[in-house]
Amino acid sequence: MLVNQNIDFIGLAQTGTGKTAAFGLPLLESMDLSLNHTQALVLAPTRELGQQIAEQLKAFSKYKRGLDTLAVYGGAPIQGQIRALKSTRQVIIATPGRLMDLMNRKAIDLSNITHMVLDEADEMLNMGFKEDIDEILKFTPKDKATWLFSATMSKDIRRIVENYMTDPQEVQVGRKDEVNKNIKHEYVFLKVSDKQEALRRFIDLEPDMRGIIFCRTKMDTQELSADLRKLGYGIDAIHGDLTQNARDKVMGLFKTHAINLLAATDVAARGIDVKDITHVIHYSLPDDSEYYTHRSGRTARAGQRGISLSLVSRKDLSKVKYLSRNLKIEFEKIQVPLQSDIKEARVSQWAARLSATELDDKVPAELLERVQGEFESLSKEELIHKLLSMEMAKIGKGGADRDLNETGKDRRDRSERGDRNQSRSDRSDRRGRERGERGDRRDRRDRPERGERRDRKERSDRSFSQPDGDMVRFMMNIGKKEHVNKSNLLRFICDESGLTKSQIGDIQVQDRRSYFEVSTDAAGNLPSKFKDIDINGRLLRVVKG
Repeated sequence: MLVNQNIDFIGLAQTGTGKTAAFGLPLLESMDLSLNHTQALVLAPTRELGQQIAEQLKAFSKYKRGLDTLAVYGGAPIQGQIRALKSTRQVIIATPGRLMDLMNRKAIDLSNITHMVLDEADEMLNMGFKEDIDEILKFTPKDKATWLFSATMSKDIRRIVENYMTDPQEVQVGRKDEVNKNIKHEYVFLKVSDKQEALRRFIDLEPDMRGIIFCRTKMDTQELSADLRKLGYGIDAIHGDLTQNARDKVMGLFKTHAINLLAATDVAARGIDVKDITHVIHYSLPDDSEYYTHRSGRTARAGQRGISLSLVSRKDLSKVKYLSRNLKIEFEKIQVPLQSDIKEARVSQWAARLSATELDDKVPAELLERVQGEFESLSKEELIHKLLSMEMAKIGKGGADRDLNETGKDRRDRSERGDRNQSRSDRSDRRGRERGERGDRRDRRDRPERGERRDRKERSDRSFSQPDGDMVRFMMNIGKKEHVNKSNLLRFICDESGLTKSQIGDIQVQDRRSYFEVSTDAAGNLPSKFKDIDINGRLLRVVKG
């Protein structure tokens, strides 16, 4: 359909579903090799994704002589890219920021392109490229074919469609938030303080694990990776503050299996396309179901199966229920393994590998005879015991053999006690109502009328802008646009700051920002509690307001 028609097109599909082939093959077929100018532009949000697209297009065009592609992106010397652009490149793959730099230097000409592809458009907008995309589109012909690919269809993307596309055909692969069916969703219920030890046990249990561990902040990724490296685990962190060279180094180690784990924030993980990831681990659950979908989609690529494991504390149980209901997926509750379970499983794996090892006929006879002599004084049982002792010494890198699983028993006990207390309170209230019933009827005529009550409420709402002397007012740069309401904002403030609900006053949520009051004695260093937190790709800011 796309090959022979100059149409605008919208493709809605999750990451890892073959979008590059979907636009790459028809795009290459549309190129006229007799023309001596750039004919197609592909915009991608990250350097890694741009490189991957370029590699795949190069593979697709292996037998198309004279068709050249070029990827341009930040973090690489711009002069080399300017020189490369002097040769004819039918297809340019670019990140928005670097493309703007090249356009400002008049090093690239987009006036003759016939096709433009916006890949992972939602991610580009989340990363703050909205103005760049608008500016780039102004320098392209109006009669070009625009192909937009995205996992979601937000209002901002709809605006691009309305402003820059004409009667686009739309194809959606599954629901916009549909999760890959080959992913198994699991969670463990434990204390926050036990998360790191639980994570170590799961890694120990599966030595062949290749995983991405998602954390809330860059500080979390750094601390977690540093702690695990000290214990001998192959892990490194990627986050927004890494230079491009440092990021490339970490990704190189991961892709070549020099390390088998990455600790990442949601923003930093964009553009990662590694096909053999076995596990996605949510060290901190995201607040948004779309982010859970994006995270989980890093595993189970190319028809393989994968595991999405969530480390869930008591405050996160409601998130699991929300994700299950909203994404229509089943979460299986599993147990954190004991150290004894890990050793048993690992020893069984080791014994099976040893038993399956084929004898090498090329082992020199004299070397075999010498080693046999070394073991001559040992019985078969002693030799096996020694081998097993060596293997067990490699297993388990610290931590007592205790049960880390929360049972929920404490909650039930508190609930039962609460029910009993509530029952006593209800009986007391009932007696009080019976004693004061006549007085209530007499007092009812003194109550304000409905309109007066409404006026009082409105005055109370307006009074928010004039906080009490005992309260300090703060502004936070998230609001209804980020699906924030008073309830989840209150919970978020308490979780991140350690404040109690009694220390927080009025909360007001607007479209793009929110205001809240905090008692003076707790307000001193409050903004520092919210440093380095990404909310849907935006750096969270809290200031006195």
